[in-house]
Amino acid sequence: MSAKGLDVQQVVQQVKSLLLDNVDLSQPSLLLSLASIAFNPTAWNIVARNEYRNKTLTKVFGSPKNGCYFLALMIFSFGMLRDHLFQKALQDQPRVPILPAEYSTIVPAVLFGLGQLFVITSTWQLGVTGTFLGDYFGILMDARVEGFPFNVLRDPMYVGSTMCFIATSLWYERPAGLLISVYVYIVYLIALRFEGPWTDMIYSKRAAEQKKNKSS
Repeated sequence: MSAKGLDVQQVVQQVKSLLLDNVDLSQPSLLLSLASIAFNPTAWNIVARNEYRNKTLTKVFGSPKNGCYFLALMIFSFGMLRDHLFQKALQDQPRVPILPAEYSTIVPAVLFGLGQLFVITSTWQLGVTGTFLGDYFGILMDARVEGFPFNVLRDPMYVGSTMCFIATSLWYERPAGLLISVYVYIVYLIALRFEGPWTDMIYSKRAAEQKKNKSS
């Protein structure tokens, strides 16, 4: 085996050791954080699909926009709770230096800044109803958003959020946080497998209705 191959194996082994040997699975805060991360996109998909079929929030709050604003408030609030539980989970996990000292602050700071940039600009481009599942309320956008950050990333909000989880884990030097960050991204990917086709169906249905109205 070449020296290069051996070095790669050593690096992989060190990374595995850093991550797996520094996770305290006995901490309830870890499991609570994982549960909250999975709960959010799952719950909002269920609520949104029910809204599309039954218009529950629209009926309760009197209009699609009011219903969507209420859901936005719930999503934002539970997102804050999720972040708090993540921070608590990190505090209860072993602290181990992850990056070299000269990069231990600049790398997570830049990563967090970029992540927030993607999240904030996504929200700005989509607006409140576009960001918080307004299409399930019948509040559809006129055209696909193609400006930054959607011209560089397909799902900038999910990518940006994951980057912030990673950055926070690096800042507080918690290897367990990096594993949680991987879990976050996997949860987002699963959520996208449900959200993407459903959103495409909603817009395809509108396009078909518009075409039918023009021809009639």
